[in-house]
Amino acid sequence: MWQSAIDVLFQGRNAIRLLEGLWVTIRIALISIALSILLGMLFGFLMKSERRLVRFLCKIYLEFIRIMPQLVLLFLVYFGLARTLQLNLSGESASILVFTLWGTAEMGDLFRGALESIPKHQYESGMALGFTNRQLYVQVILPQTIRRLLPQAMNLVTRMIKTTSLVVLIGVVEVVKVGQQIIEATRLTTPGTALVVYSVIFFLYFMICYPITRIAKRLEQSVEGGS
Repeated sequence: MWQSAIDVLFQGRNAIRLLEGLWVTIRIALISIALSILLGMLFGFLMKSERRLVRFLCKIYLEFIRIMPQLVLLFLVYFGLARTLQLNLSGESASILVFTLWGTAEMGDLFRGALESIPKHQYESGMALGFTNRQLYVQVILPQTIRRLLPQAMNLVTRMIKTTSLVVLIGVVEVVKVGQQIIEATRLTTPGTALVVYSVIFFLYFMICYPITRIAKRLEQSVEGGS
């Protein structure tokens, strides 16, 4: 039975379809992560704004995103907002929008925390040396902030990649959806296909996320060793 289930993976284009589905997963994650990094840094600066109203609005946004489950946000954007406003929004586009909103909030809070962890004397020393505000941030503050941010940011990247599995519920044909299609097509003739296919999907996610996790761990040790 197990041999037959394994053989299913290599029938027709099944293996290639799984890899194509994996690429959809990676594409959604990469675009969302890239946008989240750029917007998250901006959001992190806004969270430290001297204007109380700006800080308040940032806090509301952050808490809303953290309280709302990603799955509910996906449904809200894809089935609710897009249909209500009659927007021609694909499942993949809705997924990128939701993961970017989530990633921006989380990355912004991480960036804010990294900024606040820089000792006050670093600012004072830079100003004493005659640096302008821009030079102070570009040459002194931001390099240290990014170094402290990287380990936590890498962990967030891993979480975002794993969470992309939710997009199957709004019809995006990614690796989990392809796996379900293969299982459904062979469930009567080869009952053991489900275990084999989901094991392969687990392995594919593991191969992507494990190296990122190891890099994050080494970066964390590097930051602790250099502090």
